Order: sequence, then structure tokens, then C-alpha cells
Amino acid sequence: MGGTTARAGLSLRLPRVLVRRDGPLGGYESALNRAGFGLVAGADEAGRGACAGPLVVAACILPPGRRGQIDGLDDSKLLTPATRERLFHKIVARAVAYSVIVVPAAEIDAYGLHVANLAGMRRAVGTLVPAAHYALTDGFPVPGLGAPATAVWKGDATIACIAAASILAKVTRDSIMTAMHDRWPDYEFAQHKGYITPAHAAALTARGPCPEHRRRYVNVRRALGRLPGVLDSDMLGSEPAEPGAARAAEHMAEHPVSVGASV
Repeated sequence: MGGTTARAGLSLRLPRVLVRRDGPLGGYESALNRAGFGLVAGADEAGRGACAGPLVVAACILPPGRRGQIDGLDDSKLLTPATRERLFHKIVARAVAYSVIVVPAAEIDAYGLHVANLAGMRRAVGTLVPAAHYALTDGFPVPGLGAPATAVWKGDATIACIAAASILAKVTRDSIMTAMHDRWPDYEFAQHKGYITPAHAAALTARGPCPEHRRRYVNVRRALGRLPGVLDSDMLGSEPAEPGAARAAEHMAEHPVSVGASV
């Protein structure tokens, strides 16, 4: 694993770090520690594929050595809610630093999912105190993190600090969506957390979107257009919806946006 970073107009090549891909969680961080990067942050998000509710982005620095080894740490999607909750408290107690950014649905509609996601990543990593010496992101590169960085495919299942960030983001978002259910019970947000399910699709068809639905998403726009008295020309925006799993073009990253709130 290697990379480059620009500083004062110069391109600096980072030392090459060799990591066993079949090694335990924490192997990437240990290798980077040996290369001189003492504080390694992982960053991940929850809610990209949902059509309602916020996108939540988290960054986390775990301490080196045994204190940073948390039993059961894994990709948040592979864990039960009870296990995620238990690990959430362990991560918060042990982390050198962590940050959670909440990007509202309105921000996603205004700037687009990928741009808002990148901005949230920058803010999550940028608000860590102490600051990270190196950052690892899940899946796609994030320019402008203020530290050398590497994107790791399926990082939430292979890198401890990214797995920790994924749990922080997921537990925070699930809590927000459960509270949102109390305000809009017809959509059953507590059950599906804003992701599309048959029950959610039926509620959208029958009642149209609530203020927490993302208007850029095609199923939400379609439901909005079916409401009595709403014409296609009245639907918000004219851009096609972004699929939850798609990655927008990299040039969109050149327009940073300040979004969300740190908790």
C-alpha cells in the first residue's frame, strides 16, 4: 500500500507499506505505525443507499497495540443491532479521537449524494482532535482530507479503524431513524431505517414523501409525481436520481461543501 500527497506544490511519495490481506483487523494500522504514522484514522458512512433520512459519516482513531484491539469488531452490516450497540460504547471509550457528522436529506438534495458524502468525510476526519497522521477510507478516494490517505476496498471488513467508524455511523443513524419514526409513524422508519422495502414503497405510494425523503432519488420523485395536484414539472430538480451504490464522477469532489453537525 502506497500513495502520494501534495504539499506546497510538491508531490511527495509516501513510503510503501506491505500488509497481509489475510491478516487480522488492525494489520493496516500496525504497518502504518511502523512506517511512522502514529495516528491512523478510519472513515466510513451509513445511509448511502437509503432514500430517506440523513447520511451519517464517522471517523475514528483507535489506539495502537492491545488497547486498540476490540473483540468482535467487524463491518457494521454484518453485526446484530445489540452487538453494534455494545461495540459502539467500547469504541467511544477506547478511541483516541472520533467524530460523527450528520448530513441531512436536504443537503443531499442540494449538492448530490457523492459530493455531500465527500464533504462529510472531509469534515469527519478534519475535526478529529488530535489530528490524524494518515487516513483510510472505505471504498473510494477522498481528496482534501488534510493528511495522506488511501482508499481500501471493503475496508469496513478488513481494517479496524474503518470498522469502528462504520459502527459509529450505523448506530448513530439507526438512532436518528428510530426517533424519526415517532414523528412519521406511517413510514415505519424504525423498521427499515429509510431503505426501500415493500412496506416503505407502499407507504410512499399511498402518502407521498415526507420532508425526510431525498427528492433526488427516483422512487421518491415518482411518488411525489403521483400525488394529487402535483405535476411532473413541479417535482424538485431536473437531475436524474443517483443510485445508492453508484459513485459520482471524481471531478465532483472539487466542490467541497460544509454539511452536517459534529456530535
